[in-house]
Amino acid sequence: MQFLGEDLIDLDRYPIHRDGPDRARILADVQRDLAQDGCAVLKGFLSAKGIAALTTEADGVAAQGHRSFSRTNAYFTKDDPSLPTDDPRRQFFERSNAFIPADNFSDNGPLRTVHDFAGFDGFIQDCLQQEKFYRYADPLADVIVNMADEGNGFPWHFDTNNFTVTLAIQNAESGGAFEYAAGIRQKDENFDEVKRVLDGTSDKITRLELEPGDLQLFRGRYSLHRVAPLWGKRPRYVAIFSYVEEPDMVGSVERTKQLYGRTLPIHLERAGVRQDEFID
Repeated sequence: MQFLGEDLIDLDRYPIHRDGPDRARILADVQRDLAQDGCAVLKGFLSAKGIAALTTEADGVAAQGHRSFSRTNAYFTKDDPSLPTDDPRRQFFERSNAFIPADNFSDNGPLRTVHDFAGFDGFIQDCLQQEKFYRYADPLADVIVNMADEGNGFPWHFDTNNFTVTLAIQNAESGGAFEYAAGIRQKDENFDEVKRVLDGTSDKITRLELEPGDLQLFRGRYSLHRVAPLWGKRPRYVAIFSYVEEPDMVGSVERTKQLYGRTLPIHLERAGVRQDEFID
């Protein structure tokens, strides 16, 4: 079946593909929200047809998702016994989650049709006001679907890429809220505030209840965030479009194995190459 971006995206509400006062107004709203706390949500970005098409596609490749049940810290690093026991790098949490890697979504399927729609990347770049703006070059992770079943969700973590764009496709029957502590990592790691988030004493946490079809822009490199525990038989599907500030960037070998269960030669070729000094 051939999909067209104009059938999947509500372009009457969000005319991202053409210049004009409506697009300018949307940009101003998004830029304001991103400046305030690194997060902006475009409610109902997908049409009803778009939600249905992306849900069907996700259902069709769900079996290819890499399911993992493990204990991870906020940085996806191994335990370091040389650090104090209360250091946030030594705080590990149960993770039950699944990612459907990018190479499972066809070029003419609905997910990539949305991603490749004329004006989509340019709109996202304008929202983020980024001079340096590139699609994530990781062939397993440039556009993926996060699939969460009943359980612990995805514990607190920072993203590898600087900006993440997510599209809510299907919610669980209950739970699964998106929670974040905006911008707590900027010039340094700010371990004290990270520790407060992890132990439940931080006053900097925002909670979002996203609905199917909502588009979210988020500065996940700098904001600690998680998907709260969820319940019910229906899986939660969220598409993730990843953008970065440097070309040819891919995930680390360790993180890629954790999230997708495999690596490709490109991950080994570029191992250790990062453009900032934050812990991955």
